[in-house]
Amino acid sequence: MLSHLSLDDQLALLLRGAAFGDPQTEQTMARELRARLAESQASGRPLRVYLGVDPTSSDLHLGHTVPLRKLRQFQELGHQVIFLVGSFTALIGDPSDKDQVRPQQTREQVQEHARTYVQQVFRILDPERTIVEYNDRWLAPLTFEKLIEIASHFTVQQFLARDNFARRFREGDPIWLHEFFYGLMQAYDALALETDVQVGGTEQLFNLMAGRKLMEAHGLRPQVCLTLPILVGTDGQLRMAKSLGNYIGISEPPETQYGKVMSIPDPAMRNYFELITRWMPQEIDRLFAELEGGRLHPRDAKMQLAYEIVESLYTPDEAAAAQEHFRTVFQERELPPDMPAHVVAEAVPVVDLLVAAGAASSKSQARRLIAQGGVRLDGALVEQMDALVEAPPPGKAPVLQVGKRRFLRLVPPEG
Repeated sequence: MLSHLSLDDQLALLLRGAAFGDPQTEQTMARELRARLAESQASGRPLRVYLGVDPTSSDLHLGHTVPLRKLRQFQELGHQVIFLVGSFTALIGDPSDKDQVRPQQTREQVQEHARTYVQQVFRILDPERTIVEYNDRWLAPLTFEKLIEIASHFTVQQFLARDNFARRFREGDPIWLHEFFYGLMQAYDALALETDVQVGGTEQLFNLMAGRKLMEAHGLRPQVCLTLPILVGTDGQLRMAKSLGNYIGISEPPETQYGKVMSIPDPAMRNYFELITRWMPQEIDRLFAELEGGRLHPRDAKMQLAYEIVESLYTPDEAAAAQEHFRTVFQERELPPDMPAHVVAEAVPVVDLLVAAGAASSKSQARRLIAQGGVRLDGALVEQMDALVEAPPPGKAPVLQVGKRRFLRLVPPEG
């Protein structure tokens, strides 16, 4: 727990990594957050802090954990956290970071994605101190009369001032009426939950501020908005996204996560340290002062980063094993001692072997791996799509390497 921290240290921790777009908004939110923290200390009433997430896919990556880690900081300071699943807003589709309309999902898709989201977020959040809510509980029953009342607090000009809407309007691209409803629905979430603080991405600032406006219009104290920038992918430039292949999945094996973190460019390290570590601001500043002063090698700093990320999602023992795996395979150029074994009873096409061993999800992916030079057998590059892998004789266990980080020891059947 971090409740022992001074008010100044709590504020510095919670504002670490936050970005508001302009100095005036930043000053307002910092002032209001300080006041709420001081009131909470004096009264003993924890703040109500929430994050709303639309379940749009089945897997989360480190980019999704940025606001979750901010929620965890609030939990460590003793506050009440609400993880809000956008079970109704996901049916509309969030246009906040899109230059075109987002495809709408079915209720069945939303329900399935929501189930996996809730399972995965508890790798970051403390389940005993987290309230899980679903916004269809209050949005589905809204009457048309109530929707008109909500809409009466906003103008079309306010929506068209948003960058993505302004660009689409200027270029003559369609802006669908239901996309305007999304901001109204998210604003109503804040009103329904009567929150003190809402956390979201920088692209969500309009929606968060709309929540403030709607709360004020209904006689409530407006929420504090904390917006956080994007986490760059392993390429160090583009937003982390599964579709771009530059992601680190939160459910990937520890050694895979560790190796991927070690592959990020040096200039991206600060983005990662500030957004997805549990380190205090002073610790981060001290590390980068050592880097800039030449007292710490970038590789060693990155190893600390990789260890911290893996440990936060797994255990210290698993993080240590992932670090040792990296040292063995990549620094000492030796094979890892703990390779999983796969039984090969008879000659099998390499494409079929990759799928059967779980190293490829399909034959087409297996062929792509081979075409890209990503498959080796006992160090020799596998180049032929129709190559056969023979059953190993007793006492032999050739090594199949897939990509940079996956190793399988091929063994004969027992007996």
